[in-house]
Amino acid sequence: MSAFKLMGTVTLVLSMLQPLTSLAAGFDSAMISPNHSAAPTSGEMVADALVARPLYAAATVFGAAVFLVSLPFSALGGNVDEAASELVTGPAHGLLTRCLGCTQTVQDSNVERPVQ
Repeated sequence: MSAFKLMGTVTLVLSMLQPLTSLAAGFDSAMISPNHSAAPTSGEMVADALVARPLYAAATVFGAAVFLVSLPFSALGGNVDEAASELVTGPAHGLLTRCLGCTQTVQDSNVERPVQ
């Protein structure tokens, strides 16, 4: 397979998988309801562990791949920070900074932490 065909195939596959970042990011907003309590239920924890976390992980991996492919163009356009934030940091932030079943990240919530 020529390098041109390989690059075209990789670009096509990554562009087809890129919407996972939007899907994973939208999952949090779909979980929030007006009557949502502060403590997550067991059902929310299971849904988070089985659906949201794998989507966030896939979105982070595929976003990183898309970021690497688009890095030369982002560098020429001067928006490397914005591309990294949207494609890699956003999904990774949702994956790693939320408690299981929570809809807000630890930094966004008003959690009082004990002084160490």
